[in-house]
Amino acid sequence: MNISLLKEMKIKRIAITGNIGSGKSLVCKIFNHLGINTFHSDEETKKLYFLPDVKKEIIGRFGEEVYFEDGSLNKKLLSYHLFQNKEALQFIEDLLYPKLNQVFDEWCEKQTSNYVLFESAILFEKNFDKQFDKIIFVSAPEDIRVKRAMQRDKCDEENVRSRMRLQWDEEMKIAKSDYIINNDGIEMLIPQVVKINSEIQNLKISE
Repeated sequence: MNISLLKEMKIKRIAITGNIGSGKSLVCKIFNHLGINTFHSDEETKKLYFLPDVKKEIIGRFGEEVYFEDGSLNKKLLSYHLFQNKEALQFIEDLLYPKLNQVFDEWCEKQTSNYVLFESAILFEKNFDKQFDKIIFVSAPEDIRVKRAMQRDKCDEENVRSRMRLQWDEEMKIAKSDYIINNDGIEMLIPQVVKINSEIQNLKISE
């Protein structure tokens, strides 16, 4: 099938998520090896802060000191504003999320596979899940997730657990997901990913 024909088809949009330390980045890499590209929403969102129109809006709301003289974002100061004021957080989300959707749409148009992955740690917490054809959830026992996150981020257990408390419990997310990948370090990942990839490839999505 040629590329022009592929682009005329409706690309399937599959979300992939998992709580801290679940290993969803590793799972995404396995999908990538199967020819399925991943849109990493957290990384793409960070880039949006430097778009001229976005930067202007943020400075207008929080002041010029929210960016350093070299143009980089003063993350500590911005975080202070967002945690102190729910309206400030809503302002940032209303500013960034429509832009993120636009960037994702443009990215999807460049893809040639019949589905793509949208990776997000806050998929359910921010109601992104409604936008996707299917959802993959990467699951792992809590004690394993804590250890992984501590090792990855070089932080203590309380730091990890404080971030975990901001996320929904796994059980809630599993109930709302279409595919579950068990990443407990015992069950092999690749066969699980290959099986799900095959099912999604053959999935018929209504327009």
